[in-house]
Amino acid sequence: SAGPGRRWRASDSSPEMVTAARERGIDAAMMDVNDWKPQADTDVVVTNAVLQWVPGHAALLSRWARELPAGAWLAMQVPGNHFSPSHTTIREVAGRPQWQRELAELTLREPLAVLDPAGYADVLIEAGCEVDAWETTYLQRLSGPDPVLEWVTGTALRPIKSTLDEDHWREFRAELAVELRKVYPPRADGTTWFPFRRVFTVARVRS
Repeated sequence: SAGPGRRWRASDSSPEMVTAARERGIDAAMMDVNDWKPQADTDVVVTNAVLQWVPGHAALLSRWARELPAGAWLAMQVPGNHFSPSHTTIREVAGRPQWQRELAELTLREPLAVLDPAGYADVLIEAGCEVDAWETTYLQRLSGPDPVLEWVTGTALRPIKSTLDEDHWREFRAELAVELRKVYPPRADGTTWFPFRRVFTVARVRS
C-alpha cells in the first residue's frame, strides 16, 4: 500500500515489467534509468537488481542523493556474484577462441562493476547521506536439469543470448552447461546448491 496521500511511480526498460506493474495499479513507464531524476516530492527511491547493468552507476547514485530532498530515502540491491564460479565460468567460455569472433563486439560486465558494501557507503556518505550497507549470501536450492545454467540464462547470460544467433546460442549454452556441471555438481537427492551474493544499501538524505 502506498499509504494516505502517497503515490508510487515505477519505471523499467522492459515492456513486460511495465505492463505487469500497470496491471497492479502502479503508475509505470518505459524509461532508461540514467534518464530518471528525483522530483521535489520524491521521498523514497527503490532499485532492485538494476544498477549492475549501468556502467558508472556509482556516479548516478551520487547524483540522485544530491538531488533528493532532505529526509528522502534511497534503497538499492544488486547481485554481487561476479567472482562466483558461475560468472568466472561464463567469462572463461566466452573467452575461448571459437567464441571470441562471435562475441567480439560484446563487452561483458567487469567483475568490479558492482561495488562492495563499503564502496556504496562511501559514495552515499560523500553525497550527504546516512547509510547502512551490507551483503548477504543466499544459498539457493535448485532442482531440475542444469539448474544453474537455467538461473544465469535469465541474468548474466542475457547480453550473450541477445548477441548470438539461435544456432550459436544453443552451442554456447551446451558448452557452458558442461562446465557448470563440474563446479555445481548435483547432490545425492538431485538438487543443486547455488550460493548467490547480494549487496544492499539503505541511505537517508541528511536534513
